[in-house]
Amino acid sequence: MVDRQSYRDAMARLGAAVSVVTTDGAAGQWGFTASAVCSVTDQPPTLLVCMNRGSAVNEAFKHNGVLCVNTLAASQEALSPLFGGGDVVMTERFARGRWSRLVTGSPVLEGAVVSFDCRIAQVTEVGTHSVVFCEVLAIQSGDAREGLIYFGRAYHRVAPAAA
Repeated sequence: MVDRQSYRDAMARLGAAVSVVTTDGAAGQWGFTASAVCSVTDQPPTLLVCMNRGSAVNEAFKHNGVLCVNTLAASQEALSPLFGGGDVVMTERFARGRWSRLVTGSPVLEGAVVSFDCRIAQVTEVGTHSVVFCEVLAIQSGDAREGLIYFGRAYHRVAPAAA
């Protein structure tokens, strides 16, 4: 049996893009930082997001039924810990970025590497997390030259290889 700390240490060696996931609707405007986002299929375009079941935002996302995955540019690193939790109220978190809307009404971060505007299609509860399957309804690509990944418990800038 693999113990919790060994698993967490091993997962720290798995680099992942950093995203701020947002929603807006009847349950209000909410957001959180996620690195557990990945493609499921391109037909229909679907991705998944893992969200802590114990977080304050979990029920709001499920109730709103929509979300936007905003993949951060390297220049937006400061938003990651801000949306990662702490004592900053949600309205102040959103005040630190510029936002627009696409199809679902979820906040779309201006300048993000890419944003996926989605409808929640299915939620599966696994251990401490909700695995949220999301149908992508719209995509907005930014012009950032560098992305942001989390690897080895630290942020790293990534850029395309020079041609």
